[in-house]
Amino acid sequence: MSLFKRQDSSCWWVKIIIDGRKIQRSTGTDDKIQAQEFHDRLKAQMWEQNRLGVKARRSWKEAVVRWLEETSEKATHQEDKRKLIWLDTFLGALMLDEITLDVIDSVRAAKLKEAAKATTNRYLALIRSILLRARDEWEWIDKVPKVRLFKESASRERSLTREQAGRLLAELPAHQRDVVLFALATGLRQSNVLQLEWSQINLEQRHAWIHAWQSKNRRPIAIPLNEVAYAIIISQKGKHSERVFTFRGEPLKTANTRAWRKALVRTGIDNFRWHDLRHTWATWQRQAGTPTHELQRLGGWRTGAMVERYAHLAPDHLAEAASRLNSVLPGYDSATVG
Repeated sequence: MSLFKRQDSSCWWVKIIIDGRKIQRSTGTDDKIQAQEFHDRLKAQMWEQNRLGVKARRSWKEAVVRWLEETSEKATHQEDKRKLIWLDTFLGALMLDEITLDVIDSVRAAKLKEAAKATTNRYLALIRSILLRARDEWEWIDKVPKVRLFKESASRERSLTREQAGRLLAELPAHQRDVVLFALATGLRQSNVLQLEWSQINLEQRHAWIHAWQSKNRRPIAIPLNEVAYAIIISQKGKHSERVFTFRGEPLKTANTRAWRKALVRTGIDNFRWHDLRHTWATWQRQAGTPTHELQRLGGWRTGAMVERYAHLAPDHLAEAASRLNSVLPGYDSATVG
């Protein structure tokens, strides 16, 4: 039967087979007359596609599957998956040519109710990327609605003072204190800390490394282990055969836990994310006089521009350069005053 109902849905469904090609999907309505009209239109479209060479209509779900297959090497692959699961509620039942500005506006409005504009932009940008690839590379659609993003404020850098860091560490359970202190000592991202394996560490040379496939910019990161980082690594020996950081004999899966959040509350530290430990590390490095090119290599940033946002935190290293003109302009100030 080409028009039927399923136990898990109140809507009518269609199943159409033309020249061996089968489509089975929801009509989106529980009205049988409207469902029949939907069936007839879809069948006519399939006939045009098969017999007249008209471009086949593709669904959002098909695009998502192909997108995930083609972008599996992205550092944000898992993050994309989480976003796409959320987006499925709004786009999962639609064909690509049914994703209009009105549909995208409804996604924007729904996300804004639970997240900030910057986060909403990440979801909208993902929709736009998939639609553009469907148009420009896969040739599945002829046009894409213009997806407008919110204007975002300057990059957010939130860091702790040494006193705040000390209070936070004192409030954390031992296993979390280790990963937080290691992050403050190395500047590594959460995933790189939690997934660190013994095979990535040379204790004799006091050196660790992040593989290219593990880093955000797909370049390997060298990690010289300072005294604090080295001591933490030594304290983890014998707890697990592969992974460095564990809890009760099992590798840590996340550091953004209830214990972490409660510790922040108890210490009165607000508007602070786990990733801000990396900003804290970079801030402390600059305040200690670490130059841009060294900080860039230590942090694994692709360009120096990413590091320049911390430049204002270490003005002292420019004082020597500025003072070089002292001998070039002797007496100039007294000659021009008065």
